Amino acid sequence: MNTTVVGRNLELTEAIKNHVRKVVDEVEKYNLGILHSVVTIEKDKRDFFNVEIIMNIPEKGTAVVHSRDKDMYAALDFAKDKLEKLLRRYHDRITDHYVNKDRFEELLVGEEEDEIIEMPLDIEKPLSIEEAKEEYKKSGLYFMVFRDMEGEKRVIYRRKDGKLGLY
Repeated sequence: MNTTVVGRNLELTEAIKNHVRKVVDEVEKYNLGILHSVVTIEKDKRDFFNVEIIMNIPEKGTAVVHSRDKDMYAALDFAKDKLEKLLRRYHDRITDHYVNKDRFEELLVGEEEDEIIEMPLDIEKPLSIEEAKEEYKKSGLYFMVFRDMEGEKRVIYRRKDGKLGLY
């Protein structure tokens, strides 16, 4: 990553440049592939230091943070904290969305693999409710469709409370 340090109305010493490099290196832990960063330190008429950090991040665009303090190192650290917060949120959002996106795609693929298998339905012979109950218990099915003695179609099934239900 390229880092440019710009000083306005002040002379940049090696100590200042090293502190700026340390600040920039600390935010690289988020592995966002930062392309370029520009750190501008400006001293105004009232002896306040304005710090601006601009970072170019692929797919995100540009991240910009500002801070102002009477102490230059405090202004740099405050800007670093703001930048870390911004990059951490972006990093978390990227990682969370990609995980959920992969899971969603797996669910879609799983739905395409579902196949309907036709089974014969033997409801021609009318059964009494007791006969249907016995046959349902023997079959191990989730539900069973049958015709009752009046010729109506009925469904027997197991309810959540463990009892049998009848439609």
